[in-house]
Amino acid sequence: MGIAKKTRNLGQIVEGKAMHTTGKALGNKSLARRGKAELVRGRVKQAMEKGRDSLRH
Repeated sequence: MGIAKKTRNLGQIVEGKAMHTTGKALGNKSLARRGKAELVRGRVKQAMEKGRDSLRH
């Protein structure tokens, strides 16, 4: 997996965690849901890249 894609995916995961935590702390359900979705999206992309990488090697 390329370092750029890995970094981008990790950034998306961190951003999602931050949004989710902020939304929960403020009681903003919409922000918490968007953060959770961003977190899951980053994790799925990371898993896809790992799968692709394992098929190449």
